[in-house]
Amino acid sequence: MTSVCAVVIKNLTKDYGDTKAVDRLSLSIPEAEVFGLLGPNGSGKTTTINCLTGLLKPTEGTIEVGGLDVQTDGVKARRIMGVSPQETAVYSYLTGKENVRLFGELYSVPKKSLGGRVDYVLEKVGLMDDAGRRVSKYSGGMKRRVSIAMALVTDPKIVLLDEPTVGMDPQSRRAVWDFIVELKDKGKTVVLTTHYMEEAEELCDRVGIIDHGKLIALGTPAELKAKYEARNLEDVFIQLTGRTIREGA
Repeated sequence: MTSVCAVVIKNLTKDYGDTKAVDRLSLSIPEAEVFGLLGPNGSGKTTTINCLTGLLKPTEGTIEVGGLDVQTDGVKARRIMGVSPQETAVYSYLTGKENVRLFGELYSVPKKSLGGRVDYVLEKVGLMDDAGRRVSKYSGGMKRRVSIAMALVTDPKIVLLDEPTVGMDPQSRRAVWDFIVELKDKGKTVVLTTHYMEEAEELCDRVGIIDHGKLIALGTPAELKAKYEARNLEDVFIQLTGRTIREGA
C-alpha cells in the first residue's frame, strides 16, 4: 500500500542576499510519521519550518501540507497545522489556561468542545495544576509547554514543533514525549526539530540531517547508525558535519 504524504517539499530554496538559508531541499513525510529535522544552529531548520507554516515565502520551490499548497492555499493549510515555534509566543498577563483557550477561540474550535479540549491538552503537557497561574510566573520550560498546548488545542492533522522540550525538566520532557507518541498513534504527522539526540532516537521514525541548508542524510535512526557505523545519532552528526549538534554554522 502506498503511503499518503502529509508534507511534500520540492526544491525549497530560501535566500537572504547571497546566503542560502535553505538550498534546494526536497522531502516527503508520510501521514502518521514522527519526522525529526536535525542540524546545527544556523543550518536552516527553523527557516524550513517557517516556510512550512507560511511565515516565510520561499525564494524557489513548493510546499504542500495535507495536499494544500502553502503559498496559494495558505489559510486552509494553516487550519490543519498546529505550530509551536522556537520563540515562545504567549501572553504573559494571561493564565496558562486562558492562553490555550484564546488560541482555540481564534481558530474556531466549537464552544461545546473547547473547554474539554483545553483541559485535555493542558493535562497532557503536565500543566493542569498550574493552569490558573499567570504565564509571567512560569519558568521557561512551562512556557514551552503552554506553547505546545496552544498548538494542539485545535486537534491538528499536522504538528510542527520547533525545539519543543528546551528548558524542560526530565519529568515534563517525558510527558511531552508521551504526548507525541500518542499523536502518532492517532494518525497525526509530527515534524520536530531538536538538539537532543536522545529525543530524536526515542521519538522519530525517520530523521533528516541538514547542514548549510542542504539535506545531507535521511533515514531511520537505526539505518543511519548502521550506515555510518556509529553508536548514536550524535556520532552520525559529527561524522557528516564535522561539528557537534550545538555548534553554529
